Amino acid sequence: MHSLRFLFVLTTILTSGGILSAEERPNIILIFIDDLGWKDVGCYGNDFIDTPHIDRLASEGIRFTDFYSAGAVCSPTRCAVQSGQNQARIGITAHIPGHWRPFERVITPLTTMALPLQTVTIAEALKDSGYTTGYIGKWHLGNSRSTQPDHQGYDFSAVINGPHLPGRFRVQNNADLKPQSGQYRTDYEADLSIDFIKQNREKPFFLMVSPFAVHIPLGAMSAKVKKYQQRAKETGVALPHPVYAAMVEHCDDMLGRIMETVADEGIDNNTMIAFTSDNGGLYRRYDYRESADDNVTSMSPLKGEKGSLHEGGVRVPLIIKYPPLTKPGSVSSEPSISYDFFPTFVELAGGQLPENQIIDGKSLTPLMKTPNAKLNRSALHWHYPHFHHDRPASSIRERDWKLIEYLDGTGDLELYNLSDDLGETRNLSESKPGRTADLKQKLQKWRVDVLARMPIPNPHHSPQRAHEWWSMRTGQPVPSDQRKRFPPTELDQ
Repeated sequence: MHSLRFLFVLTTILTSGGILSAEERPNIILIFIDDLGWKDVGCYGNDFIDTPHIDRLASEGIRFTDFYSAGAVCSPTRCAVQSGQNQARIGITAHIPGHWRPFERVITPLTTMALPLQTVTIAEALKDSGYTTGYIGKWHLGNSRSTQPDHQGYDFSAVINGPHLPGRFRVQNNADLKPQSGQYRTDYEADLSIDFIKQNREKPFFLMVSPFAVHIPLGAMSAKVKKYQQRAKETGVALPHPVYAAMVEHCDDMLGRIMETVADEGIDNNTMIAFTSDNGGLYRRYDYRESADDNVTSMSPLKGEKGSLHEGGVRVPLIIKYPPLTKPGSVSSEPSISYDFFPTFVELAGGQLPENQIIDGKSLTPLMKTPNAKLNRSALHWHYPHFHHDRPASSIRERDWKLIEYLDGTGDLELYNLSDDLGETRNLSESKPGRTADLKQKLQKWRVDVLARMPIPNPHHSPQRAHEWWSMRTGQPVPSDQRKRFPPTELDQ
């Protein structure tokens, strides 16, 4: 009798809503594309790139129009996903290790160089609910061996480093995992994902798939590149770059293979698939040297790009399919953000949030059930106190109103009403002084609450040298004018 009771406890999770059996806890797959912009896929309005599997996921689930990455670049958003917190609390506010401009008007703060081991990750929270956990692809939350995913709650870890084309990437710290000869990186990441799903189909699992695509340097296999080169010639479309378009389609292929595997394994109705990006799309490399790189893509009608707190830098796609909750073809316009995944996944798993860790996220399950529902949240906040594609800044969105405050010593403010100015073309900060002052005060209070690190005046400011970029990795200037264009961007299949 006691052994039967013990077995029952092992296979159930007690929650405020009742008891979930192992069969009722969904498998969770989070597909986390790198630098994919809001307008880069068909169901968000792109009519140049073929994304049939992404579009099918949207037709079978729910699409979020106002979903945001927690950061304007990769590491901050990855920190937010893993921790359930706005990354300003932890201090991972730039891509690790970052870069800086030592002669600018302000000195920007250092970023925390790894996700702290004491942080309870989403993987650790789900393991407490009986999940097997896996991580595949780009990590970018610490380079030392002790800060890798297998030290942060992931049972299976395949951190992959290197560019996209065959022979240029490898699995870090695991010589047993090797791609096939001539294999494209995203295809290999799909292979690893499929193997994980098949091996763990009998029990609840959480899998985070984080390909390096569609990050620069551009690289895709030639058959797809040629298709988009021809399409660009026929249509006269200048952006996206044909190689970039091919990379997006490679990601679509990866999603399609994962969806097919879930269906073939008979777990489609009990698997949640979420598809999103770590930040907005890239127009051009951050230094903007005319001779440096090709243009990549455009976020039009959104303003800005990766590295900016304008909508083009932080508004990203999110599609979720989970048959028990999501109605096919539904759409939610409620503002939501990357750290919402943590409480969403824990709730669906029948688990509990960590007791001693602030969770800034809100569960998305009310929106999955009722797309026109509202979340109990006053505002969304961003803090990016670094020079990159824009100046250091913080921002706040309170319903339709959005304020950006620049932290570069100028005190510049921008106020937009997104309901009738999605492209942020009309700065209302002077014509709406009351609204501006209110949002600025709320933004300042939030920064104090989370102990956000701030820029400070630079005693070595030099207008003549303010444009110089220096590397945090080497402590030396970045030789931007010596950069070559992107390396070869296609191979024969």
